[in-house]
Amino acid sequence: MSLPPLVEPADTLTVDEVKRYSRHLIIPDVGMTGQKRLKNAKVLVVGAGGLGSPALLYLAAAGVGTLGIIDFDVVDESNLQRQVIHGQSDVGRPKAESARNSILEINPYVDVVLHETRLDSDNAMEIFAQYDLIVDGTDNFATRYLVNDACVLLGKPYVWGSIYRFDGQASVFWAEHGPCYRCLYPEPPPPGMVPSCAEGGVLGVLCASIGSIQVNEAIKLITGIGEPLAGRLMIYDALEMTYRTVRVQKDPECAVCGKNPTVTELIDYEEFCGAVSEEAAEAAAGSTITARDLKAMLDNKENIFLVDVREPNEYEIVSIPGATLIPKGEFLSGAALERLPQDKRIVLHCKSGARSAEALAVVKNAGFSDAVHVGGGVLAWINQVDPSLPSY
Repeated sequence: MSLPPLVEPADTLTVDEVKRYSRHLIIPDVGMTGQKRLKNAKVLVVGAGGLGSPALLYLAAAGVGTLGIIDFDVVDESNLQRQVIHGQSDVGRPKAESARNSILEINPYVDVVLHETRLDSDNAMEIFAQYDLIVDGTDNFATRYLVNDACVLLGKPYVWGSIYRFDGQASVFWAEHGPCYRCLYPEPPPPGMVPSCAEGGVLGVLCASIGSIQVNEAIKLITGIGEPLAGRLMIYDALEMTYRTVRVQKDPECAVCGKNPTVTELIDYEEFCGAVSEEAAEAAAGSTITARDLKAMLDNKENIFLVDVREPNEYEIVSIPGATLIPKGEFLSGAALERLPQDKRIVLHCKSGARSAEALAVVKNAGFSDAVHVGGGVLAWINQVDPSLPSY
């Protein structure tokens, strides 16, 4: 369905702006009026990472007048494989500042507003209220539900995107004109069920594919042209090179946009989504050691059986000396239990500690009461014990 333009047009375009946007201006559907709407638009991009990078670049190039960036992270070398708004010289710099510099190189007529803070329930409403449209480039469920609920409560549309390995999804959520994110996903998946890009990886160019679709939808919403993805979920398979769309209906019982909403204010989304399951949290309580503790165990030749619960391709990148690879899935299925010795203390680790906590719950339930896991995982080992090892 077509929707009315999101913003009113600006009064004028300068001579230099007419030159810059001439390829837009000669498209009848966009024209002077559409470009003036883009100039007058205020768009917030949540995250200057994989999706935020192409989104910010193309929103700036398109002539969006005000671009807000919310990101509290710094540029890491592992980001450069897909976060094309940053360069080698930006490593160690705040992502928001790096992104602003790249944007102004592309289009000096854009007003860039930085929000160098962690988005949470205390600041989301205030920040979002300053913008016409939100573009969600986040990669975790807690922030996705936060963005959705804040937009519904404020009556604002947002463009959502998601990426993982070779698969991408995109949609437009605007409760006044269709479903919201909770209509599609009423509840988050169980903790640890869906790996993040940091755990499962992502094809770098997939970010550009989905990020550009998000910008396409943003331009359509701002100018009122075409049929936005409101009420439709677009699914992209990069390996098969296929696009398909699925209709998404508004849920009358939706907790936030339904007839009788139960969510009328922002909540604790970390608790709502859960970093780890309750069982894992209980298992890890009092049974978490540091990387330095593990180093001492190994140096003292203690009677331990060190298990790496990551995936084989992660193990190939870097591993803690002496660790045996048994992926987390084998613990969840129970297959790993027969490989654990009864006469040694079980010590588990993963990349950062979440997966090993889930495996620890299984191990403790199987009777290995003295089992422990390494808080911070292999990343902590690299930071605290052996910085010469590669990180990812």
